[in-house]
Amino acid sequence: MKQKLIAQAVTALCLSAMAVGAQAQKVSDDVVKIGVLTDLSGAYSDLSGQGSVVAARMAIEDFSNSKTVLGKKIELISADHQNKADITANKAREWFDKEKVDVIVDLVTTSAALAAMEVAEQKNKITLISGAASSAITGAKCTATNVHWTYDTYALSAGTGNAMVKAGKKSWFFVTADYAFGHSLEGDTSAVVKSAGGTVVGSVRHPFPGSDFSSFLLKAQSSGSQVIGLANAGADTINSIKQAAEFGISQKQTIVPLLMFITDVHSLGLKTAQGLTVTEGFYWDFNDQTRAWSKRFFAQHKRMPTMVHAGVYSSVMNYLKAVEATKSDDTNTVMAKLRSTPINDGLFKGVIRADGKFEHDMYLLEVKKPAESTTPWDYYHVRAVIPAKDATLPLSKSVCKLVKK
Repeated sequence: MKQKLIAQAVTALCLSAMAVGAQAQKVSDDVVKIGVLTDLSGAYSDLSGQGSVVAARMAIEDFSNSKTVLGKKIELISADHQNKADITANKAREWFDKEKVDVIVDLVTTSAALAAMEVAEQKNKITLISGAASSAITGAKCTATNVHWTYDTYALSAGTGNAMVKAGKKSWFFVTADYAFGHSLEGDTSAVVKSAGGTVVGSVRHPFPGSDFSSFLLKAQSSGSQVIGLANAGADTINSIKQAAEFGISQKQTIVPLLMFITDVHSLGLKTAQGLTVTEGFYWDFNDQTRAWSKRFFAQHKRMPTMVHAGVYSSVMNYLKAVEATKSDDTNTVMAKLRSTPINDGLFKGVIRADGKFEHDMYLLEVKKPAESTTPWDYYHVRAVIPAKDATLPLSKSVCKLVKK
């Protein structure tokens, strides 16, 4: 009897060990593979690009010194999607089918992000978007395998657009990048302007990417609007602001960049950028935690991080935490964990909603005058913290198919 009990105990222990071992092996292909798909050479490469690769690598290293999760290797790969939807879709298919990538991050440029989301939904893989902005990503085009991490056009309009109208800048003319992001940003900001009592007197759309904005700016000038809203980003925004200054337009009308990054301010210089009002989801000099992380990022990239870089770090870190917590890299399991777990990683704090939007605070910022900047990259006054609820489209107004009405 005693031997029988011992045998049963040994068997139970073996079965338990096997169960634990099996649970620990729930990692497909024995590797967790993360792909950074971004603009490495074009108009958005400064605000995302190689900095996003650095941020993803930092997240992996901070998560695990051995670059492992559940005893399995974490592998990072990257590629340039050239801001083109077809290239993005083809690369996403290649990564999911041949490279066995589990999650694609960054995806700057709305057209690229939407293309990757569609492929990921077909393959039941995850996309975590930090670089693209269109509110359609969590609206009409939402998917169950995506999270829109850092910012969107609704947040930008709720911040910058609303603040400018409240400051008395009520008549607007838009200079808009002619693709999904620009259209979304113009549309969301127009709605905010009108609801706040302002008017939209016109708009003009320019090719993406662009270089000569003179004809578009002159149309904006001739409109007589108080505000020229720039519904573009990256190099397009930089060139628009420079040319508006050269033509003397910015002396009579208020130039409002509806999406601007700290790298844009750095490129323009404070003399040109001073006084501009912008909305961002992250600022490196906001508190002790953001400063500490940003200085480590700077040591590797030699530039302070944009909100896209911070978003890539946060998304990769929380993805890996979800894999560890669920003991699996299964898409549905990880997504369920991400959506049910409040996030507070020192860079962002909030929750992921049913539509895939990561709801967190945004910041209304004003670019400093040269004399007000005391250290390198000391570029912003924080004028207001925009609460997460105010910076995010109410779920009651969502058209996402995942939202139950």
